[in-house]
Amino acid sequence: MNITIIGAGRMGAAIACIFAAAGHRVSLVETNPQVRATVPDRIAGIDQTLERASDIGDRIQVRDALTSDVAQSDFVIEAVSENLEIKQAIFKELDRLCPPGTILASNTSVIPITSIGLGVNHRHRVVGTHFWNPPFIFRLVEVVQTESTSPEVVERTMSILKSVGQEPVHIRKDVPGFVGNRLQHALKREAIALVEAGVCDAETVDFVVKNSFGPRLAVLGPLEQSDLVGLDLTLAIHQVLLETLDCSRAPQKLLVERVAAGKTGMKAGEGFRKWTREQAQAVQDRLLAYKPNRKSQA
Repeated sequence: MNITIIGAGRMGAAIACIFAAAGHRVSLVETNPQVRATVPDRIAGIDQTLERASDIGDRIQVRDALTSDVAQSDFVIEAVSENLEIKQAIFKELDRLCPPGTILASNTSVIPITSIGLGVNHRHRVVGTHFWNPPFIFRLVEVVQTESTSPEVVERTMSILKSVGQEPVHIRKDVPGFVGNRLQHALKREAIALVEAGVCDAETVDFVVKNSFGPRLAVLGPLEQSDLVGLDLTLAIHQVLLETLDCSRAPQKLLVERVAAGKTGMKAGEGFRKWTREQAQAVQDRLLAYKPNRKSQA
């Protein structure tokens, strides 16, 4: 199968490795020469992390532009930055270059797939494929169906993803953030609100999550846990708690101020917490060393 990945950043290069490792021919398109130059080393790093032979790069052809040969692709995944206009332009060009049978997928984390495909004539073949970072460790992919996506395209997409070792789930309605990021950012909103209100500091928030319900989530989903303890208990808790939870309709002032001050996280040395290079690297190493259980019970 011929696969094209557009965007060779953290996600795009890793997704390319997944398909190449499964034996597919992969074209990896990246217009930024600085990013393009780092691809071989990053692919080698993934191979090292997974402790496998470093030959995956031989099946990945890195290109500097999207060309007409994308018409030979069976499956195309866009993995560029979260910019709607850029994504729309790419999909419009893909619609022109690719035959109607080619699946056009987006790895967007939050933008509705319907919006990305507005300029596409053959909208039946547009679908969301939201991989999780890093995708060679966290194998879940949210396959997002729009009102225009054909059931056959959803079925083919899920089959292709399963064949390369991913764990696809079918998201039946195209809502911003899909399922995973809606849940994740609901938690982040409350976490930021707790720090902003002076209830605790950022270190305490992270410690509480990592040492209470966080590890438990790996074996018990939130609704599964509710059924375990009883919905009557869940209802009683909600009757006390929900009216006190943060319900901000816009990013909190604390987050906006941190970004405006250049305190954007580990890359800047400070975000909600302060980071040395060694501390930031330790977090990256811890993430890459994590080995989640595969195919947990749904």
